[in-house]
Amino acid sequence: MKISIFGLGYVGSVTAACLANDGHRVIGVDPIQVKTDMINTGKSPIIEKDIAPLTQKAIETGNLSATADTRSAIENSEISFICVGTPSQLNGNLDLKYVRRVCEEIGGSLKNKKDFHLVVVRSTVLPGTMRNVVIPILEEYSGKKNGHGFGVCHNPEFLREGTAVHDFYHPPKTVIGQDGAKSGDMLASIYEKIDAPLIRCEIEVSEMVKYVDNVWHALKIGFANEVGNFCKEQGIDSHKVMGIFCQDKKLNISPSYLKPGFAFGGSCLPKDIRAFTYKAKSLDLELPVIGSILGSNMLQVERGLKMVTSKNKRKVGILGFSFKAGTDDLRESPMVELIERLIGKGYDLRLYDRNVRLAGLIGANKDYILNRIPHISKLMVDRADDVVEHAQVLVVGTADEEFEAVLKNARADQHVIDLVRMQSGSTLKGYEGICW
Repeated sequence: MKISIFGLGYVGSVTAACLANDGHRVIGVDPIQVKTDMINTGKSPIIEKDIAPLTQKAIETGNLSATADTRSAIENSEISFICVGTPSQLNGNLDLKYVRRVCEEIGGSLKNKKDFHLVVVRSTVLPGTMRNVVIPILEEYSGKKNGHGFGVCHNPEFLREGTAVHDFYHPPKTVIGQDGAKSGDMLASIYEKIDAPLIRCEIEVSEMVKYVDNVWHALKIGFANEVGNFCKEQGIDSHKVMGIFCQDKKLNISPSYLKPGFAFGGSCLPKDIRAFTYKAKSLDLELPVIGSILGSNMLQVERGLKMVTSKNKRKVGILGFSFKAGTDDLRESPMVELIERLIGKGYDLRLYDRNVRLAGLIGANKDYILNRIPHISKLMVDRADDVVEHAQVLVVGTADEEFEAVLKNARADQHVIDLVRMQSGSTLKGYEGICW
């Protein structure tokens, strides 16, 4: 396939050399002549393992060339990758001046091109950039409409400096944010030989994926360093601790606990975080990452509360209020916190949880509900249908499979607030998820 790469910095140079060595005819485009001259003489403009011989080989085979002429590059290619920089502004926002400029140049060059052309943004951009910046500029300068004459995709890169060539051929995933099957098919054909999961999704999802990855990586480093600092003060080998931690692929290094939803609770997590942070303070340690967890968790309770109160309805029904489905444990349940705040604001509540029934409770759980939250026990009903019948606002607090059937009886005039992402809920007229 004939491909043009706009921006011969780190991402652009690696992408150009690798695609050229895969047999594609690649034209690198950059306004800085020293970069184009280096590539045309078989040299890489960046220092990176394996990139120099790949660039030289691509030039020798005739599959790679470089130019500053945008119009010529567009006329002689079918797909254009935008790989320009998106540096930070002083306020932290992205500076999109290079993306805008390239889109203007590409759009102008597409004006008189008859064949369909695909524009792929590989630069890291915030969600909404494709819709609000890239597509409008391309349409304005080309005089064409997206999907007619040209198409767009977003294709984030997952290249690490020092291993970028290896990462290109062995990525953890290949993500294509497409704005139409034709564009997605065209881009996907380039990656047919790459052994990695190919994920095709909405453009906005693709834009977000890269940021989630990088923020997660930074969070992991910050977390590990805070654990390391804590361990050192205690005379503990932090690498042994984290080595054991990383062996757990079921809960620790896994999809577990990584689905957006309501706040956490229970008898373990809040208590252990408090103990850990208290000990850290006694050691004169600042742990801002770990120390912010409980505060962040409480913000999610407040978010749920705001969702309920914003409906301006007084009758509220709660389906599930233990700290998670399949248990009768109410200790530090975020749903109990939500319920108590609603009671304090004078709301008329009905509560149902088949796992939390006074007749069946024993020991600590019975003592907790009778002595710590007796006002809540008086609001409990024996049937989920009683909650549905009562409520103007219906809140799903636990992922109990029983509630899938219950939600089918929800009325058209009811507001349904889903804190756990029930499968059947999204088809309801008044449905709203806390994070979706």
